[in-house]
Amino acid sequence: MSFSIGIVGLPNVGKSTLFNALTRSKLANAANYPFCTIDPNVGVVEVPDERLQKLSEVSKSLKTIPTTIEFIDIAGIVKGASTGEGLGNKFLSHIREVDAITQVVRSFTDENVIHVHNRVDPKDDAAIINTELALADLQTVEKKLKAAKTSAKGAGAKEFQPQVDLFQKVFDQLQNCLPARQLEFTNDEIILIRELHLLTMKPMLYVVNVDEGQTSPSVPLLEERGIVAPHIYVSAKLEAELADLTPEEGKQYLHDLGIEQTGLDKLIVAGYKLLDLVTFLTSGEPETRAWTVKANTKAPDAAGVIHTDFVKGFVKADVVNWQDFVAAGGWSKLRETGKMRLEGKEYVVKDGDVCYFHIT
Repeated sequence: MSFSIGIVGLPNVGKSTLFNALTRSKLANAANYPFCTIDPNVGVVEVPDERLQKLSEVSKSLKTIPTTIEFIDIAGIVKGASTGEGLGNKFLSHIREVDAITQVVRSFTDENVIHVHNRVDPKDDAAIINTELALADLQTVEKKLKAAKTSAKGAGAKEFQPQVDLFQKVFDQLQNCLPARQLEFTNDEIILIRELHLLTMKPMLYVVNVDEGQTSPSVPLLEERGIVAPHIYVSAKLEAELADLTPEEGKQYLHDLGIEQTGLDKLIVAGYKLLDLVTFLTSGEPETRAWTVKANTKAPDAAGVIHTDFVKGFVKADVVNWQDFVAAGGWSKLRETGKMRLEGKEYVVKDGDVCYFHIT
């Protein structure tokens, strides 16, 4: 299971520069004018995981396969996009299928890069984008609300009243330009809401695009402006420089700058936390591989990520922490250590588990 992140923001805030750096590509046009991105750019990135190489060495694996993230760079959204301004709400539709949204807001200063509103204000950037996402969702919910009210007037009206109440609750929230994700829903309501693919129901992470020396700011650039939300600080310009270096050169460059993590590493860690994901591993001579699942996934469903038939055929699983696997020298020696556990259908897979699934 890989996951997808849609990158949104106003024009010229560094979205495409960041996308190119993260994916080490030149897919996205990063020119200095609004709407230089027309069609969405898609890039797939391997998730760096130091555990894989260590497991692969122990198992003498022929292949080492990391899990991946898909990044989708969306055209710059402007005020009025939900009603057709700029490139219109057609481009909002490109992010309806992603798992999470990364919103890039500008905090860097560069007189050579124009801003559509001629100022640098990350809070205002965020407010414009969030308003447009809410207004786009409002159109979707308004249609569903009208249909539910019509159905509630006919035969079997009682059956449709819960839908009316739900859509009215979401409609009122969106009218106030507040995201639907901030509301509380019952399990039945969540099922109905998911069918709408609302933009403001998706988890949101802010990427504050800062100057090169501000990637670990002592003054919180968002909190002081009233935005309390998951966020990371990244210099898209610095990431673009790193993308042109070899991995070894990049590590040395970051070391010289006193920076511990690349923007990609920061985004992966924040994305996993935002989406509540964990990674389990499989390791043997054919291959060592990372698999991503939602936290609290039980063993049969985790096995089903490898192959759907494994869910029904699941019998049991040999499970060990990856560090114990490496220390013991692989599966053949684990039994002597007492570190390996035999787990059944109710076992919840944890991050860093190495699993061998027994299937009928």
